[in-house]
Amino acid sequence: MYFVYFLKSLKNEKIYVGYTEKDPQIRLKEHNQGCNSWSKNNNPFVLIYFEKYHCKTDAIARESFYKSGFGKKIKKVIIDTLTKVV
Repeated sequence: MYFVYFLKSLKNEKIYVGYTEKDPQIRLKEHNQGCNSWSKNNNPFVLIYFEKYHCKTDAIARESFYKSGFGKKIKKVIIDTLTKVV
């Protein structure tokens, strides 16, 4: 199983989009431990959204989509919708 996920920085409200083969909660812990320089500079994070995929290729394509021009607009709609629900 593969996942595409959104993390929100509690430090500056930036949104991180990634994909992983790990459970999103485990990946969140890794980001909060500063697994790379971007994570170190922007943590702590909360997991705000994820999608499941059976195929790695599909997950990578979806991650790339969310990082594209139109995908960023869709990502914003998803985040805005989640904010209204909570």
